[in-house]
Amino acid sequence: MRILALDGNQNQAVACVRSLAKQGHTVLVGDTSSWSKAGWSRWCSGTFQYPAPSESNGMISCLVDLARREPGTLILPMSDATNLMVSLHREALEREGARLVLPAHEDLLRATDKEYATRMAESVGIAVPETHLVTNSARGRELAGCLTYPVVLKPRTSQEQAAGGTTRTTGRPVYARNTSEFESTYNDLTQRCSEVLVQEFIEGEGIGYFALMCRGELRAEFAHCRIRDVHPTGSGSAVRASIAPDPSIRDAALAILKKLNWHGVAMVEFRRQPDGQLVFLEVNGRFWNSLSLACYAGADFPAMVARIAEYGDVEPATNYRTGVRCRWFVGDFRHLVEVMKGVPKGYPGRFPGRLNTLMAVLTPVAGTFHDNFMWSDPMPELGDWLSLAKRAFASGSKKSFHAQGRYSHS
Repeated sequence: MRILALDGNQNQAVACVRSLAKQGHTVLVGDTSSWSKAGWSRWCSGTFQYPAPSESNGMISCLVDLARREPGTLILPMSDATNLMVSLHREALEREGARLVLPAHEDLLRATDKEYATRMAESVGIAVPETHLVTNSARGRELAGCLTYPVVLKPRTSQEQAAGGTTRTTGRPVYARNTSEFESTYNDLTQRCSEVLVQEFIEGEGIGYFALMCRGELRAEFAHCRIRDVHPTGSGSAVRASIAPDPSIRDAALAILKKLNWHGVAMVEFRRQPDGQLVFLEVNGRFWNSLSLACYAGADFPAMVARIAEYGDVEPATNYRTGVRCRWFVGDFRHLVEVMKGVPKGYPGRFPGRLNTLMAVLTPVAGTFHDNFMWSDPMPELGDWLSLAKRAFASGSKKSFHAQGRYSHS
């Protein structure tokens, strides 16, 4: 089968290319840039470039054209932005013979709406943080004086979609320990999103449950423990190891996914408090950044998704190897940088120490796999570091430009 893997500079795209090509599929890799780390894999059969989903519907026009050339082509989006765009325009794609493994669009929107997902989790008996939706500054000022601090402020959705289908990325959560910090962080956050979710801060361990569902029924599952996160405040694992799913986490996650009649892959995220209480955080309805670990451990989600696309279903496969360890080199470097920068403004939780982190990052562990590096396929690792350098340069240039603008006005 011919497969189009989007978002080629995402780790999950690298994992998909390797998995699917080894299964005999022809995998083409696309990205908004002229090159990508997944496109540099020896397993990639070709590359293509498309306009950013935040700009126009040009991305869809590109995918429609590619699907038309070979009906039966499977399209695999890897990010929230492309997932939403492909889902929104599924009819146009499917008219040209494209295959998709996605839930109904309304179910995808419900899952990506953090306020809705929180209320839904609560409705099936799962503990959730105290949550407030803030849609304007007057409500924000009113709420600030009656909250129990610390709190987390996060965009209601990771991608905001306009009526025409274009999107913008809303960014990471921020924290506040008092009214003054709340007002400051709220004002900053509203520059990148229109609606803000305010939740009590939940101390504890971040835990994810990964699943492949076929029309609301489980077909594959996976779990890992986080050893180091990219962001020490708790987001994106840099080093992790496969573990057996905790039955209580499985039950809670499946209750949510079944209620959504989910079709395709998803990750349900929780936080376990020191007293053992499990608290729901969010649903991510796409392939996840640490997908390579699942593939190394024998939970080959990309291959199973391809079988669902081709044959309509797949035999359940919930067994995999535990104790498999995997590392994202660039993510671990970013973790070290974040720790060296110190505790983020307003963050109330525990934060790693600099010396211990440095020693942990520099100490190799035998038997560790890597998200992007393989001796037989080393180029994605090089592409990852070049991509990091490119983003760092662009960020530095942007800051310099803004600084020059500020000075010129003074």
